[in-house]
Amino acid sequence: MILSMTGFGKAQGNYKHTTYTAEVRSVNSKQLDLVLRLNSAIRDQEMDLRKKLASELVRGKVDISLYAEGVHEDKMLSINQELFDRYAEMLKSAAVKQGLDQTSLLANVLKLPEVMQSERMEKPQEEIDLAIEILFQAVKNFQEFRSAEGHQLKLDLVDRLNNIASLMTQVEQYEGERIKTVRQRMVDRFNDLKETVTLDESRLEHELVYFIEKFDVTEEKVRLNAHLKYFEETMNSDEAAGRKLGFISQEMGREINTLGSKANHAEIQKIVVQMKDELEKIKEQVLNVL
Repeated sequence: MILSMTGFGKAQGNYKHTTYTAEVRSVNSKQLDLVLRLNSAIRDQEMDLRKKLASELVRGKVDISLYAEGVHEDKMLSINQELFDRYAEMLKSAAVKQGLDQTSLLANVLKLPEVMQSERMEKPQEEIDLAIEILFQAVKNFQEFRSAEGHQLKLDLVDRLNNIASLMTQVEQYEGERIKTVRQRMVDRFNDLKETVTLDESRLEHELVYFIEKFDVTEEKVRLNAHLKYFEETMNSDEAAGRKLGFISQEMGREINTLGSKANHAEIQKIVVQMKDELEKIKEQVLNVL
């Protein structure tokens, strides 16, 4: 089974009057590039979460966010009573001296620096657990998206592999004709030269065998066929297959290129061009495979 490197997943859950939302999205990348934006409820657990997420996500530029909406009880407000009393006495004294109204004195004192204090309240464990659960539910949904996209990728890749295999069988109908053409060309050339120079016919036979072997593409077809099978086997494995499929497609390219260089036949060259076109499409799709 293959997975797509791109994907999206989302999950939501409520705790009292707060709604937690987690979103996971990714695009292609050679390595894992993980960006975490976590709500304060679980921010202190970021390192542990990174390790767990890395083992699941494997590769891709992945952006994960967890945010909260609604009534937040993150902070508790309190008054610095000692500082409040000191400010109040100072303002009262100043107001008496200046003959000012003291009606709004209390409100003014509360606005002075550090009179009002806020302390971060610890989240209850059940809220923390819920936030983490929502985060990993989004990751699960994200992986299901990857799997669905991967299935579509696999269908396309299998189709391309079958096209290459079909094109390879078309080469066979031209192989006998190609060898006969090469042989006849050499014989004709030999006969032309016999009229002006003395030539060794046994050497001609030796050279014919050499060139026929040189133009033989049986080995390339066997190896290409093996690569096609290995490619499909790798797609069906449980491991992340993207890198390996990339390597196999490179080997397929080498065999197709060698087949083209040995072709020496217009129709075979046309088939090779079509095979290269299919292979390029395979390589483009493999870039999307995890």
